[in-house]
Amino acid sequence: MRIWPALARAAFQGCRSARTFATTLAITLTALTLGSSAAWAQPSEAGGEASLKLPDLSQVIFLGFDGHKLLMIGLIFCVLGLGFGLTIYMRLKNLPVHRSMLEISELIYETCKTYLVTQGKFLMVLWVFIAVVIVLYFGVLSPVPNKPISTTLPIILFFSVIGIIGSYGVAWFGIRVNTFANSRTAFASLRGKPYPIYQIPLEAGMSIGMMLISVELLIMLLILLFIPSDYAGPCFIGFAIGESLGAAALRIAGGIFTKIADIGADLMKIVFKIKEDDARNPGVIADCTGDNAGDSVGPSADGFETYGVTGVALITFILLGVKSETVQVQLLVWIFVMRIMMLVASAVAYFVNGAIAKARYAGKDKMNFESPLTSLVWITSLVSIGMTYFISYLIVPVLGPTDDTTLWWKLATIISCGTLAGAVIPELVKVFTSTESRHVNEVVSSAKEGGASLGILSGFVAGNFSAYYLGMSMVALMSIGYYVSTMGLGSLMIAAPVFAFGLVAFGFLGMGPVTIAVDSYGPVTDNAQSVYELSLIEHVPNIKSELKKTYNIDVNFERAKDLLEENDGAGNTFKATAKPVLIGTAVVGATTMIFSIIMGLTDGLTNNVDKLSLLHAPFMLGLITGGAMIYWFTGASTQAVTTGAYRAVEFIKANIKLENVEKASVEDSKKVVAICTKYAQKGMFNIFLAVFFATLSFAFVEPFYFIGYLISIAIFGLYQAIFMANAGGAWDNAKKIVEVTLKQKGTPLHDATVVGDTVGDPFKDTSSVALNPVIKFTTLFGLLAVELAVKLTVQAGSSLVHWLAVAFFVVSFIFVYRSFYGMRIGSDAHHPG
Repeated sequence: MRIWPALARAAFQGCRSARTFATTLAITLTALTLGSSAAWAQPSEAGGEASLKLPDLSQVIFLGFDGHKLLMIGLIFCVLGLGFGLTIYMRLKNLPVHRSMLEISELIYETCKTYLVTQGKFLMVLWVFIAVVIVLYFGVLSPVPNKPISTTLPIILFFSVIGIIGSYGVAWFGIRVNTFANSRTAFASLRGKPYPIYQIPLEAGMSIGMMLISVELLIMLLILLFIPSDYAGPCFIGFAIGESLGAAALRIAGGIFTKIADIGADLMKIVFKIKEDDARNPGVIADCTGDNAGDSVGPSADGFETYGVTGVALITFILLGVKSETVQVQLLVWIFVMRIMMLVASAVAYFVNGAIAKARYAGKDKMNFESPLTSLVWITSLVSIGMTYFISYLIVPVLGPTDDTTLWWKLATIISCGTLAGAVIPELVKVFTSTESRHVNEVVSSAKEGGASLGILSGFVAGNFSAYYLGMSMVALMSIGYYVSTMGLGSLMIAAPVFAFGLVAFGFLGMGPVTIAVDSYGPVTDNAQSVYELSLIEHVPNIKSELKKTYNIDVNFERAKDLLEENDGAGNTFKATAKPVLIGTAVVGATTMIFSIIMGLTDGLTNNVDKLSLLHAPFMLGLITGGAMIYWFTGASTQAVTTGAYRAVEFIKANIKLENVEKASVEDSKKVVAICTKYAQKGMFNIFLAVFFATLSFAFVEPFYFIGYLISIAIFGLYQAIFMANAGGAWDNAKKIVEVTLKQKGTPLHDATVVGDTVGDPFKDTSSVALNPVIKFTTLFGLLAVELAVKLTVQAGSSLVHWLAVAFFVVSFIFVYRSFYGMRIGSDAHHPG
């Protein structure tokens, strides 16, 4: 154990290369594994995640096909979904765009590429940490029973990498689509009609949504159908941990990057009294890159991971909680058919809503941009609910040993509670974040007389009230799911209400591609404004005659800018609506995964159940610990934004040129991007490793302490995320009201709302959104960590395990310490890395 003090000293002194430090830690873990293995007994032959064995899907007939053949047909739907996404991608690419706007969007894409390549290299360094634990668990302590390690371990590791590549790949695709769409949307505004400005961002979002869900479903079907059943379960776990790692890292880093850039660019409006997205401001390109790094990369990776992890949680529950193999097959096939149905329902709703929107708004001079987005969400919800009942009746008309003919509609009802939540929650979010909401207008009213101070306080009010209403709506819908689960599901499984909660989370995602589409709408509308301003199209020689001759456009530049700003307000609102859906899914779905851990710790709820009680002190202490970690995480992620934004503002103020220039130099813009990338990576590195080692430490302290901890981070994280996301959304759209409705740019009122918006930036786009993948990564990784601790306790004694808990906590605390003291303004000049 002498290696740990040396490691601690190295961390406090500061390591100049994050990659070197990561390698040192990984080597330490590996050395610990190999050095202690001699003391361990022979690995057990069963138990835990290694023994998750899938049943034979071909033993049950559905609609004349056995389960295996029926799901093979699902692969065709995945390919069709991919084709749908790629078709829209090509259509967007071929839309008309002026060269001045195309040049800007390609510059944004190039800076995004540089950022993503850097993040990709860093992700593989972080993968080493989870790979060590996977090797230790599946390769040393608990191999897959009756299978050679040389066969199973590489495949499990392979799928953990596939999980990361999946999150990373859909994020890259999202950036490419959005950087096509931003310039095409900006160009479409020149025609002075609102409908194309709405249609292009939505098409981009649907392209990403269909591609994302299709890829995730394709990978999971490949594991289910083609990996041997003995170790398909561990492969699902490896895949989920990998995609969760990718999403957490990309969400955290992207959220930090985007808000450093956003604050840096926005504050220049106050300091120099320049307009929004002034081309002379070198922070604007970084802001556009950040819109994609934070609002496109993050949600794409997060969405990919959310759909995968929720599915894995349900699969794990079915394998552990359902005793009958026949019922296992019925439920597994039913769930995967439901996932395929999501693609179909979203596509049908998209085309139906598109026809309605086109009939209502095409060619019109005015439209409410939020209206067709709202109708899309509701139409998708209703179509999805209808198809849920229909498909459930077809797939599981009878279920269980008693051939119950009523369970199909009960299962469909539980899922529909979640699907309904996917439509109700956005409506509630709009109450607190829409430009038309009374809460947002209250923020503006407060700022008129009280300046930024009262405006900020009103935003706090909106965020806190939103947590109440959204929390109560989730409780109501989960309660309905619970009630229905008591109507016979208990005959099929242990703890049917927990399965019901997992199905509610599954239902949250019933609108899959549409949820991603409306979330992706925002970064395109935001970027479109910036592309318009940065292109300086109004100053291109003979531009009016060129547009008339080449594109038959009689341009009105002021009209174009007004439309882009108005649409951005709708984008802000719908970005806000997707966040509680994803965090709600994480928390509700986490209950299912936590129960899977409980099943393992209690031998199927037969032993130690009394320790799941407030009377068991470690469980109570775990509940308290979770809150501490959530609030630390919020502070650490915000601190990274604060220091990075300080450096960005410092650079921009020193280098901005406002006289005799039309636009900032590309070199200065890239330097701002480099500043954002540097602090995003530093912040993400500290946060991820603090979470990683804290998870190991708390799992090693005591299993039921860890269960309390997991429950706590889910509950604290839910309300912290909802509060921060909606308070930030209220401040953001209060600024939009002042700019678009009141037309008071450059006034003291505008300055006050800009300050509120910059406070809200890390609230809504950094801390809140990153809590979702952090909760899921902790729960998923904890599934292995707590099993690892239990195996070690049995085979090497509790003394070693508790010493390891202390050692892991010391390392975690080092990174907690660094997340502030190593990130303070000025500390980077003296204590790099």
